[in-house]
Amino acid sequence: MILTGAGISKESGLDTFRDAEGIWAKVRLEDVATPEAFHRDPGMVHEFYNARRAQLRQANVVPNAAHLALARLEREWPGEVTLITQNVDDLHDRAGSQSLIHMHGQLTKARCPTCNLVSPWPGALTIASQCPGCHFEGLRPHIVWFGEVPMGLRRIYTALDEASLFVSIGTSGSVYPAAGLVAYALEKGVERTVELNLEPSDGSRLFDERRYGPATEVVPAWVDALLA
Repeated sequence: MILTGAGISKESGLDTFRDAEGIWAKVRLEDVATPEAFHRDPGMVHEFYNARRAQLRQANVVPNAAHLALARLEREWPGEVTLITQNVDDLHDRAGSQSLIHMHGQLTKARCPTCNLVSPWPGALTIASQCPGCHFEGLRPHIVWFGEVPMGLRRIYTALDEASLFVSIGTSGSVYPAAGLVAYALEKGVERTVELNLEPSDGSRLFDERRYGPATEVVPAWVDALLA
């Protein structure tokens, strides 16, 4: 069971959220990442996510060695590998990960608030964007905003109940419920916990093994050691 956060995509050129130069240091989350913000000013919210979507489409933003190593682990590990990501980018998908849960949604999709249809949407969204199913004008980004319930929680906790190894990669350990998954895993009797991060997270003391450094270095090295 592997949990990834924004730190795994930073070396691909995508901004993190909570460090000194992160996204929330530049814009107020209350203005762009809540249902209330979308109701108040959908144009501003769309502008924010359109900019992030455009960044994701840049030619130099590609899966890095850490994303590729996790996809390799899933292919070569003799048992089951479940990858949960807090990231809304598509870099794990492009790297080839299959057993993947986007708990905070996906930037490249749009959702209809009327019929709940989720559609691929790689381009810009506007207040006039129309649902391909019911033709409602008013699509929202397929993103879990603050105050909303993350996606796939039942599947996540079911997988945790069966996991023997829990790994946290590139996450601050400060956003719940993701930050509480390691404690839940320990409560359920997981055999080992591992943290791979640039620096210790808020919950680093809960991990049996800790490796710190750039994700493109520590993640492939850990995967190599595990597969060996």
